[in-house]
Amino acid sequence: MKHKDSGTMKHKDSKPASQPDKGSRVVPMAIMFVVLCGFSFYLGGIFCSKDIYSTNGVANTVESPKETVASSGPLKIKSMAFPECSREYEDFTPCTDPKRWKKFGVHRLTFLERHCPPLFERKECLIPPPDGYKLPMSWPKSRDECWYRNVPYDWINKQKSNQNWLRKEGEKFRFPGGGTMFPRGVGAYVDLMQDLIPEMLDGTIRTAIDTGCGVASWGGDLLDRGILTVSLAPRDNHEAQVQFALERGIPAILGIISTQRLPFPSNSFDMAHCSRCLIPWTEFGNQSPSLDTRGIYLLEIHRILRPGGFWILSGPPVNYENRWRGWNTTVEEQKSDYDKLQDLLTSMCFTLYNKKDDIAVWQKSKDNSCYSKLAIPDAYPPKCDDGTEADAAWYTPLRPCVVVPNQKFKALALQSVPKWPKRLHVAPERIGDIHSGSASAFKHDDAKWNERVKHYKKLLPAFGTDKIRNVMDMNTVYGGFAAAVIDDPLWVMNVVSSYADNTLAVVYDRGLIGTYHDWCEAFSTYPRTYDLLHLDGLFTAESHRCGMKYVLLEMDRILRPNGYAIIRESSYFVDAVATIAKGMRWGCHKEETEYGIEKEKILVCQKKLWYSSNQSSR
Repeated sequence: MKHKDSGTMKHKDSKPASQPDKGSRVVPMAIMFVVLCGFSFYLGGIFCSKDIYSTNGVANTVESPKETVASSGPLKIKSMAFPECSREYEDFTPCTDPKRWKKFGVHRLTFLERHCPPLFERKECLIPPPDGYKLPMSWPKSRDECWYRNVPYDWINKQKSNQNWLRKEGEKFRFPGGGTMFPRGVGAYVDLMQDLIPEMLDGTIRTAIDTGCGVASWGGDLLDRGILTVSLAPRDNHEAQVQFALERGIPAILGIISTQRLPFPSNSFDMAHCSRCLIPWTEFGNQSPSLDTRGIYLLEIHRILRPGGFWILSGPPVNYENRWRGWNTTVEEQKSDYDKLQDLLTSMCFTLYNKKDDIAVWQKSKDNSCYSKLAIPDAYPPKCDDGTEADAAWYTPLRPCVVVPNQKFKALALQSVPKWPKRLHVAPERIGDIHSGSASAFKHDDAKWNERVKHYKKLLPAFGTDKIRNVMDMNTVYGGFAAAVIDDPLWVMNVVSSYADNTLAVVYDRGLIGTYHDWCEAFSTYPRTYDLLHLDGLFTAESHRCGMKYVLLEMDRILRPNGYAIIRESSYFVDAVATIAKGMRWGCHKEETEYGIEKEKILVCQKKLWYSSNQSSR
């Protein structure tokens, strides 16, 4: 363990300079050995603990529960009360904080990527809601309107008023379903898309990603069509795209395709979409004599898109023949841009699948036969070398090469995956790549979570009703929790720890959505964006790395007022979690598990709605 390792290292560094006479110094040496070991163990405990729990009101860290539960009982910490953050932090997103943008480069908009603050800059306070905050509207009403004071930003309303993204009417924002490329409404836009892609109608396509999502009207419309979309946008001058999406009850996270891979596994999304998202798909070529990076953003779309999956583009340069006059350009320039795009897509083994009016659809190759051309000398883009981890996507740089799907998976292509909803309960082929993963383990996990969720609903009657819409499973394995609530009026963001077994591909293969994350850092979302947070043994698994207090403060940041947390933990941690939660103004009660076992307990908590005691600066 960490303490013992530190002590041992100090002991090894404390060897005497010369060897004493063994016969005359045995007893003194034995005594010195014991004293040094004890002293170094003590020092090691002090220094190691500072990184984890040495915070105001919280006792120093203890050793792993595996070694201390039996001897010392449950972890105990002192009670505490967290202060309120100032009002300037109402919409604080620690790892995408505009106040820190000037510290980072503008090339490829890297300043919009994740840049988390150092430990000493972490906030140890509670984020207040805006003045006049009201509990969010329930689904499906929330898809069409939300309270203005919950997301009090007028930039989109003013700048996009002619495109019907949203409209301010009295105390509410209304979302009429407009967009830059769908002036007749998102419904008509998706209807045309379904004409071009019949696979959207029969359960073949289940998961999608929308890059540059606006207020996520596209993803919201697809929910009624059985397609689950991750809407993606950076924190930028549109002020609150992702916050609007989540306030509406539509899945979304903060993110941008820049220099790092998106936090998703390879070959996972069935469909990707860009509606005038302003991503320079063909740029960044010839930046240096030794590196060609043309189409590097398209290469990332290729990586995360399933074989046989679809990429949809509307906006420049599609339909340039009829649209170029409104784009402040020339028809020759737009034709050149379209030809470059088509050439790049072809080089990546995409083929033009269908095209009509403002929408063009390309399909990624269903098999690997096309990729043989990448072996030709000087071909661009080249094939990624065998050492490239296709699923590595947590602070992993983009590379100007094609990630070729692993040939050992015969059922990875979109047309080979069972159609929705059957695929939800079929063990995916990729489960065999996971340590201890198997079809029987998958079925056991599903059965286990069905029983657990039934028990949760007894403990929390609001679970499964319209009071809970945005849900996060903070450390899933196969997505069993999300599968067990699939018929409820909610959606689940499945989070797989960047330090755990990489099971996120299995989550996507069964038609669910999720992301990689490290809970030692802040999540890529705004405050007050989830109704229910669920975790299963997260502190048992991660407490040696992540400070419990900071994880709980992050949970408080992203949880909506009156929202819930279901915390399933070892008996060792439950009381300590409850103590910290009380200091965050949560009300918690401890419950037995469905099997009543002593080593594990459940905390059911609710975050209280409170308003800042500070006067508003507005």
